[in-house]
Amino acid sequence: MQKFIIAQSKKEFYTSHSGLALVGLCMNKLCSLPVKAKNAFPVSTNGIGIDDIVRSYIGLLAIGKSDFEAITDCRDDDHFRDSLGIRRTPSAETLRQRLDEIASSLRGIADACSVDFLKKARVTISALDTGHIPLDCDVFGMDNSKTKKEGVSRIYTGEDGYAPIAAYLGTEGWCSELELREGSQHSQEGFIPFLERVMEKARTLTPRKILARFDSAHDALDTRIALAGRKNVSYIIKWNPRREDQLAWAARIFKEGDVTTPRDGKRVGLLTVHIRQVHEGETYIFKRVMRAVERTVDRRGQRLLKPEIEIEGWWTTLDLPAKTVIRLYEDHGTSEQFHAEIKSDMDLERLPSGKFATNALILTLGGLVYNFLRAIGQLGLVSGETPVRHAAKRRRIKTVMQELMYLAARVVRTGRRLKLVFSRHCPAFAAFQTVYACLRSS
Repeated sequence: MQKFIIAQSKKEFYTSHSGLALVGLCMNKLCSLPVKAKNAFPVSTNGIGIDDIVRSYIGLLAIGKSDFEAITDCRDDDHFRDSLGIRRTPSAETLRQRLDEIASSLRGIADACSVDFLKKARVTISALDTGHIPLDCDVFGMDNSKTKKEGVSRIYTGEDGYAPIAAYLGTEGWCSELELREGSQHSQEGFIPFLERVMEKARTLTPRKILARFDSAHDALDTRIALAGRKNVSYIIKWNPRREDQLAWAARIFKEGDVTTPRDGKRVGLLTVHIRQVHEGETYIFKRVMRAVERTVDRRGQRLLKPEIEIEGWWTTLDLPAKTVIRLYEDHGTSEQFHAEIKSDMDLERLPSGKFATNALILTLGGLVYNFLRAIGQLGLVSGETPVRHAAKRRRIKTVMQELMYLAARVVRTGRRLKLVFSRHCPAFAAFQTVYACLRSS
């Protein structure tokens, strides 16, 4: 093993996050948030503009940092400032105070800009094999226990924290909205207005038929009625049995349905039923796919003293076989990965502010940056020029950060121009060059 001499250059400047140049293009060329923020909140000549506040915090989120104090290490970082178009980098105290002041008003602007970015970037929104564009809405938990932050309360997982709701469009998982909620808020509370907003956004992004998929927390008559009259919109909603007699349903399914025996000691029954419900004097008929599973022998061949019976159901408007409906709903579980990318890869699970409105703004900005990184990953990490990895249709945010955001380079100033010089052994150079060229030409 060779010994190294450790030294620090006095002239040359290196950066470990050259990928901020890509985020800077996404933010300043394809997103109008900094400009709209500056116009909405003008400041005095000597003050730091809201556009610089927004650019600075978005830059932190893009490299996986959410704490306000993280900006301190970036104040003397020329590449951080130049790549994002920042005139003056704020201190941690200024960053926190200014975001607190404008949080409620800026959140709506940031939310609208996230969808505008997807339109300007002309991202690919891929469909399922049925031709539907999936729209997955779900509530997820964010553990903020042992804190005194505003809005933190007991969530369904048994911890103290927040329970935000997110909507993802397409098989790529584009984030169309990310709304912070108090931990104790029921999933269905405020869901219909949220659904109306994300449906309107989806229609601005794609004219194709949409398949909305929700879990059993949103099994409500109001939800089905809100979707029933929409053109080119189908849905699959997991059935919540609540107080229904599940044994009676199992007996009916095995008697009237299509029953198969995949192995010894296991029966599976499928049945499609139509349920009549009345709402405000109007009668609706809804279709529900039912599945009953009876096990008398477990998977290891051990006979059970008492049969195990499992009942599941899915409300749907799809005119497809029951097995296809169930398979399409099982794919809804992919949205759990998108939650994890936002919470873990972007370090947003434990939000940095004590104020609910500020945390709501930060989570919305997180959704915007998530779309930036997803777009960068789709442009640079799914083609033939990517660093050696297994084939995939989508790269998770952590992979985008590792391969493109945390790419080391030397920053050179020459002839009033900036140059990023990468190592001669840089596996991601071709991908980085491709993404930068695509974003510049958009």
